[in-house]
Amino acid sequence: MIKKLITLFKLGRKIAKSDILDVISKFQEPPLTIKIFFKILSFSLSQKKQNHKNIDEGERLSSSLESMGTTFIKLGQFLATRPDIIGEELSKKLENLQDRLPPFSLFQAKEIIRNDLGIKTYNSIINFSEPVAAASIAQVHKAQINDEGTIKDVAIKILRPNIKKIFNEEIDAMMLFAFLTESFVKKTKRLKLVEVVFLLKEITNLEMDLRFEAAAANEYAENTKNDVGFKVPKIYWNYTSENVMTLDWVEGVSIRETQKLKDKNFNTKKIAEDIIQNFLRHAVRDGFFHADMHQGNIFIDNDGQIVPIDFGIMGRLDKMSKRFLAEILFGFIQRDYRKVAEVHLIAGLVPKDVPIDDLAQALRSIGEPIFGQAVKDISGGKLLKQLFDVTEKFNMQTQPQLLMLQKTMVVVEGVARKLNPNTNIWTTSKPVLENWLKETKDPMIQINETLRNTSEVIKRLPEFPEIMDKANQALTYLASGQIPQNSNSYTALNAQKSEMIAFRNQSIISLLVLVIFGLLVF
Repeated sequence: MIKKLITLFKLGRKIAKSDILDVISKFQEPPLTIKIFFKILSFSLSQKKQNHKNIDEGERLSSSLESMGTTFIKLGQFLATRPDIIGEELSKKLENLQDRLPPFSLFQAKEIIRNDLGIKTYNSIINFSEPVAAASIAQVHKAQINDEGTIKDVAIKILRPNIKKIFNEEIDAMMLFAFLTESFVKKTKRLKLVEVVFLLKEITNLEMDLRFEAAAANEYAENTKNDVGFKVPKIYWNYTSENVMTLDWVEGVSIRETQKLKDKNFNTKKIAEDIIQNFLRHAVRDGFFHADMHQGNIFIDNDGQIVPIDFGIMGRLDKMSKRFLAEILFGFIQRDYRKVAEVHLIAGLVPKDVPIDDLAQALRSIGEPIFGQAVKDISGGKLLKQLFDVTEKFNMQTQPQLLMLQKTMVVVEGVARKLNPNTNIWTTSKPVLENWLKETKDPMIQINETLRNTSEVIKRLPEFPEIMDKANQALTYLASGQIPQNSNSYTALNAQKSEMIAFRNQSIISLLVLVIFGLLVF
């Protein structure tokens, strides 16, 4: 616990000497106790560097977090998904936080590969390059391997040295700070800060095992192998471990380089449509989708195929969620609000006693204004957000997986609009949803059958091998912002809480003994 206090002091000094609190205060005033605490920590004999007051608050905040390393970058990215804690405005400012750090040395990278994969495998890797990209958790190198007699260009992703140890020490110190804040600033208790920090710890630790990402990429490739114009890089398992992941090198153009795509005579309008259609197809057909599809993670290869990269965050939908998603989106496209209301009732997503006409009217209040907008302003992701907000008033229990999908849909639509500002989301989505609904015959009947067969269909995810099971757990935690009470994580959280409570009580008793001793002596 003393080690945690020392780490906490160091982290506190980092925060205090940055301008993070100044920026945050413009959006949400921190408790006085917190401000005093960091004011004390910021004391220094050296002159404080001048802040860049003329820079946008979002850039200042992102820059400060990036400069403080992995733990703060991950914390910032996580809080960007939690407007309930930091507010909508501050959450939006954090959405552009870049996950990048200076690379570690080539010697260290080779040493990790040698230790993880063994000398024989290490020696079979040729033309190993300097880092081509470096993020907070890992960096990527280009190399070549001999795959059954064929020389293949590959990307090798390697975890930063000691990153797990550094991250866990810092996050445990942050958890102690969250606990002390909750203990002494009572109004922060409702935010469940300890749970929030613990949740970040669980998710990031799973992200730091590259076998999870490799398994996700492998499953994604299997699901999409027959999708024309879409290609997932192949994973090379003999060159993959907990700290190393090897997959096909992508030779292509990032979709952020719109002009370069046009120069190569690629049809950017079609690419925009294909990105949306593939995303929806993977969600409703496979129930497994890329949940981090920003511009930097999508390439167009030399054959014009869409190639996604970075499979650290994937989303998963169970059968009920897939049907629910397809039905409601198609219902809105058809402007059949009563049918959308029926889906909610039949699926048990709202109580049976909710008047269907009232629910249909509420849904109409969402749909009609959207159809009155210009094509460029229509968004399926924003529609889902409004839907969740409205149906919450009818006591709808939103599924965590759908929250993640909604957030990703907003990103995907934004990516498509960068390629073609006039992309029509409804026209693009309709054939995918229509075809899937036809293939499943009568989804409404199947929903009823599913509900009769099991009362846990909404609560449970499908069964998968152990690695994907843990990854699913992390995705659910990320989407819902909650730790299920029957999980091992919940038990671990309570154990840490008990340890911190004991430390707090012992500290208070020690302080009282010291005060009493002082009074008696002096």
